[in-house]
Amino acid sequence: MALTWVGCVYALMMVHGPDVAGRAGGGFWALVAALWAVATLAVGALAAMEPRSKAGRLAIDLLTPFLFGAFLLFLWEVLVVGLGVPRALMPAPSAVYERFVSSLHILRADFVQTFVKGVLTGYVMGCTAGFAVAILADRVPFLGRGLLPVGNFVAALPIIGIAPIMVMWFGFDWQSKAAVVVVMTFFPMLVNTVAGLREAGRLERDLMRSYAAGYWPTLIKLRLPAAMPFVFNALKINSTLALIGAIVAEFFGTPTVGMGFRISAEAARLGLDMVWAQIALAAIAGSTFYGLVALAERAATFWHPSVRKK
Repeated sequence: MALTWVGCVYALMMVHGPDVAGRAGGGFWALVAALWAVATLAVGALAAMEPRSKAGRLAIDLLTPFLFGAFLLFLWEVLVVGLGVPRALMPAPSAVYERFVSSLHILRADFVQTFVKGVLTGYVMGCTAGFAVAILADRVPFLGRGLLPVGNFVAALPIIGIAPIMVMWFGFDWQSKAAVVVVMTFFPMLVNTVAGLREAGRLERDLMRSYAAGYWPTLIKLRLPAAMPFVFNALKINSTLALIGAIVAEFFGTPTVGMGFRISAEAARLGLDMVWAQIALAAIAGSTFYGLVALAERAATFWHPSVRKK
């Protein structure tokens, strides 16, 4: 494994040399192919290992995707630089990193505008509203029968059709992006929560009735805990939908700040290094957000079989 990564470092040094960059020969590509084969076998062998300790399993679970991703970046770098691909078509990861580091002030402003204001605000409002309406629909059966088909219909609407309407209604600032996020996150939470509330078994409900428990004690003590895996499933789905919705909504009107605005503007100027920097920022933010929700799920549903078996 160590020799493989030493070979990758050597190949990176070679590809950036004046004699190889843009005109790499057959010998260099043979080296890259050999490194690809050896790295694939090494990562596969690492993924197949089954250590007995919990710390060992965690280390392998983290190390395997890290090494796999690092080798993909290596292939991206050597292919782009070695083949002399124009920067306007596909920048190398090193160029994206340089642009990322040199544009931290721009990325920070775009992140605050899109993620902090638009995504988080819309996410909290949409998920809270979806959860509350799900409780209401469970309490009032005819409301549930009427809302769920509408929810499935609205969930199938494309973002590109909703975003311009929200911009016209709520203006060009982050409020319209939050409104798009609310629409996108409301119905997944509604549908999943309603399904989760039906998860409690008939025997458990009969037991609560035998204790003379009414609707609300049964809901709080039995049905909501049973629905938690479904609720967190909606929260995890919405953590990615919210970011996608806010970025796409910014294509249809926004102040001169925001991740979607920057992607659109820089793509028009062929500044793909900034576009990829924004994509990397979105990937980091979305993955971190999803990971935090997943950690909260493990803490809240530690008793559930789906968590215990891990």
